[in-house]
Amino acid sequence: MNDWTLPPYKFDDQDPREPAREPRSGAPETPHDPWAQEPAPQDPFQLSDGPPPPPPPPTPPSGPSPEEPFRADLQHAASRKKANKWGWVLGTLAALVLIAVLAVGGGAAYVWTKYLKDTPQLPSREALFAVNRAPGIRFEDRNGQVIATRGPRYGQRITLGSVPNYVPMAFLAAEDRRFYQHGAIDVQGIGRAAWANWRGGKTRQGASTLTQQLAKGLFLTPDRVVKRKLQEMLLAYRLEKVLTKDEILELYLNRIYFGAGTYGVDGAAQTYFGKPASQLTIAEAALLASLPKAPTRLALTRDMERALARSRLILANMRKEGWITAEQEDQALRDTPRLSGLALQDEGDFGWVLDYATAEAVKVAGQNAPDLVVRLTIDPRLQREGAEIVRQTMATEATRSGATQAALLSLSADGAIRAMVGGTDYGESPFNRAVQAKRQPGSSFKPFIYAAAVEKGVRPTDIRVDEPVKFGDWSPENYSGGYRGPMTVEQALITSTNTIAVKLAQEAGGAAIGDLVRRFGVTSLPPAPDLSVALGSYEVNLLQMTSGFQVFQQGGVRIEPYVIESIATQGGQPIFQHQPPQSDRRVYDIGNASIMVKMMKKVVSDGTAKRAAFGRPAAGKTGTSQNWRDAWFIGFTPDYVTGVWVGNDNEKPMNKVVGGDIPASIWRRFMMTAHQALAVRDFPWLLPDPTPQMSPDPRNGFYETLSAEFARAASELDDAQQANPPAAQPGRPVDQLPY
Repeated sequence: MNDWTLPPYKFDDQDPREPAREPRSGAPETPHDPWAQEPAPQDPFQLSDGPPPPPPPPTPPSGPSPEEPFRADLQHAASRKKANKWGWVLGTLAALVLIAVLAVGGGAAYVWTKYLKDTPQLPSREALFAVNRAPGIRFEDRNGQVIATRGPRYGQRITLGSVPNYVPMAFLAAEDRRFYQHGAIDVQGIGRAAWANWRGGKTRQGASTLTQQLAKGLFLTPDRVVKRKLQEMLLAYRLEKVLTKDEILELYLNRIYFGAGTYGVDGAAQTYFGKPASQLTIAEAALLASLPKAPTRLALTRDMERALARSRLILANMRKEGWITAEQEDQALRDTPRLSGLALQDEGDFGWVLDYATAEAVKVAGQNAPDLVVRLTIDPRLQREGAEIVRQTMATEATRSGATQAALLSLSADGAIRAMVGGTDYGESPFNRAVQAKRQPGSSFKPFIYAAAVEKGVRPTDIRVDEPVKFGDWSPENYSGGYRGPMTVEQALITSTNTIAVKLAQEAGGAAIGDLVRRFGVTSLPPAPDLSVALGSYEVNLLQMTSGFQVFQQGGVRIEPYVIESIATQGGQPIFQHQPPQSDRRVYDIGNASIMVKMMKKVVSDGTAKRAAFGRPAAGKTGTSQNWRDAWFIGFTPDYVTGVWVGNDNEKPMNKVVGGDIPASIWRRFMMTAHQALAVRDFPWLLPDPTPQMSPDPRNGFYETLSAEFARAASELDDAQQANPPAAQPGRPVDQLPY
């Protein structure tokens, strides 16, 4: 009989499955203990003595013995023990779940704080078509003539229904063929790309969806970092929450970048093919679809062949997906697109100016400004002449000099930038060496050192000694290697003597020099530079150096250089107009400025910059950095201040080119052109040289009389000695006798 068939809490005196137990004779019968452990039965198949098998675990009774009353407390203890066991298991599971939740939550909080907290917020649906949309700009020169049209070209806003079906299909074939089958993130694509990259041993495929690319293009930078990628995923998810798939594709086609400053498929169609997007052929659509992958590298004006190769793959994908027929693919392969004249437009020598002016215009008008008309301060004649002079000179001098690049910047007397040449060829290198490059100015920095010393009371006629000097472990030497001994401060500047420049820097003090150059507009130096500043060891750019020299030209008045005269919308609404300062911003005493300009004029007429002289009053300073890496000349007349730099982008030393050589020659040729129609004049504000002011000493009369008496007495003594010469003393020559 099964034990579970017994009535609850009822037990027989003996288990019917066990044989009856007989008490041993002579021994009192021990009452049966229902809780006692029964001996294990003998195993009939055991062949040898050995350790007995472990006893089976006791089976707890399910009720009280019939001899004992029911014990509810014992039953409760057993139930509690069982409950405690399951409670521990469930508690452990709950704790593990809680730990996992906390870990996931903590990780999520960490990811949110470190990577996602500053993710840009989505604007309204309509605003998505204008967010971060930089303005298009029409540039005019100082005379109002159009130089170029710059900035993003957006064209007309298109809808999916306004263009042939093969236009959006070309972009899906290029970027995301499963666009309509996955969400904001393509998990299947990520797995496929990861497998392909693992097998290839390097990154061969990406897995960004079209929505992710749109989010990156609208809101993020292209940096390949984890933070950007996570923010891109979050923004893609948000976009698909507020827009349908068709709306996302439409927004993508209107805002994606195509290179050459062109955004949106209609803008690209107008720029590259001179037609609206509605008239694109299949071949043209596939070619445009090849660009967003690498818009700068594959730009049709830079590498047409690589873009065509990618467009052929796109056409193959379109046919594979059934979006075009084999006949259409063949026709598209035979139909090679031709670029329009607008795409081939060359900004030529104005490129550096337009780059700089575009950044300045966006600062003033803002990123989301409407299309603009920007009038510049540039003189087109001087810009072309300056670029041509730089190009011709460097082509002629390249072999002899070992220099490959040069830059020129010219300001009129009111601070307007009239010419900005950032290199020898903008098409080959748009890097603007007049603004973006920082190089050591060498001795062209010395006027600032002398200006600080003059401010401390040093005068041009003061004497300093050109001699070996040592400051700690540093022993500056002159360019020529020799020393000239005592000389005036003026002569030291004219000959660009290094030792005296360092002595003057020590007299002025690093803090005073740092303060002066900041007042003059040179901001790249520390507040208290060390003594090497006297030899131009701190890197600066040509714009700041040229602007700093304008303080001398203007008699101590600082004028901020500027390139934009005015900004207006293309509808004529004014946005900005340059205004001259209401009052002079004097940063240097006019008397001290007069002293400096007179010394710097002699640098051109008699010193290291003789090759810059062109028959007009001019002042300036040459400079050459260590190992002939950089050569400078910055000079000015009453009408223009112009700076020239010559060197190599890789800082390779030149063939001992100095500032008084090629830079001075470029400067001279440019300034002759700039002054062709101007009258010869000197600096009108120069002051007379200061003369020592001394009050007459009341003792002067006494000393003058005393001096006359001494002279008369000396004369009488000489006469007496000639008449009666004294006898010579033994051992002492006559000419050593005291008197």
